[in-house]
Amino acid sequence: MSQAVLDGVRDLLPTFRSRADEAERLRVVPDASIKELSETGFFKLLQPRRFDGHESDPETFYTAVKEIAGACGSTAWVSSVVGVHPWQVALFPDEAQQAVWGSDTDTRLSSSYAPTGKAQQVEGGFQLSGRWSFSSGCDHCQWVLLGGLVFNAEGQVVDFRTFMVPRKDYTIEDVWNVVGLRGTGSNDIVVDDVFIPEAFTLSMSDTGRCFGPGQEQNTSDLYKLPFHSVFTMTISTPIIGMAYGAYAEHVEMQQKRVRAAYLAEKTSQDPYATVRIARAANEIDSAWVLQMHNLRELQASVAKGERIPLQLRLKVRRDQVIASERAIRAIDMMFEASGGRALAEGTYLQRQWRDAHAGRVHAANDPERALAMFGSLEFGHKIDPGMY
Repeated sequence: MSQAVLDGVRDLLPTFRSRADEAERLRVVPDASIKELSETGFFKLLQPRRFDGHESDPETFYTAVKEIAGACGSTAWVSSVVGVHPWQVALFPDEAQQAVWGSDTDTRLSSSYAPTGKAQQVEGGFQLSGRWSFSSGCDHCQWVLLGGLVFNAEGQVVDFRTFMVPRKDYTIEDVWNVVGLRGTGSNDIVVDDVFIPEAFTLSMSDTGRCFGPGQEQNTSDLYKLPFHSVFTMTISTPIIGMAYGAYAEHVEMQQKRVRAAYLAEKTSQDPYATVRIARAANEIDSAWVLQMHNLRELQASVAKGERIPLQLRLKVRRDQVIASERAIRAIDMMFEASGGRALAEGTYLQRQWRDAHAGRVHAANDPERALAMFGSLEFGHKIDPGMY
């Protein structure tokens, strides 16, 4: 079934590319694209089988995202972050899973995990308030996952949780006016003193140790992978896919290009251009292959029933942030060598360049923090694995 989903996604790629300008103009992915993607089964790749999902190998999910990104960066970004949320919902208590999918297994969720909201402990749950930014694809979703600090009656922070909130309990404020990933509709979510039952929350301390109450119902190894490994790959994969798309476009452009400033020399015969292509190809392939290799290592540890080594988790993060760097470095190399025509509004290459750099600023792509954690562990320092 996963292969059928991939085939269906690939059939849509020309359409997604043709709508890239529309996505930028609308500042959201067109409804038709979300509908078509849903019909392939893409959004159910990581969803539990008991809710009509596929419980597929996450490599299938990432491969689909990568290929979508080669057509349209914004569509891939929304597909990736919305498409990964069923994986996390599967970790919530069964009551929350039933609320999301019990009557409609096509229900989608957006998110904003930075703990910019405040939750007060009350009997049976929490009172949640705040504003959250960058909730990509929120206009296409019926629920949202929000990060928040939990305060006790004395005003002390006692937990960091993810809160699952239905559409009736939040408003979307249209603030997304940006130069890259413009079509993602990553608007603000506002919640005003809403009660969230305990069962509709998930502690980050639990997810940090690869645990969630939903594992009682969803026993697949898929749901035993580390939260931060799964979610950070969700951010780097679209950027790698944009690099693959930019590479194919650049090669095609340069095969046709004649450089007037160099006595009408064909760019494809320029030895410096060929070297640049080789370097770019290596950067992109290295980013993708190593990321998938690490995913398989995680899966192998889970399959053996082992606790995933902290060193492996930090290696996954190390390679994930460097994968984003490699992909963007490759795009930069090609963009710099593409000539003035690549600058024109509406051209494919400049959009991929803008979208990739916009994706780079996501917190999951912060290289120094992830690399410092890996290096500190190598030097024998104590590391808290909670966020990695």
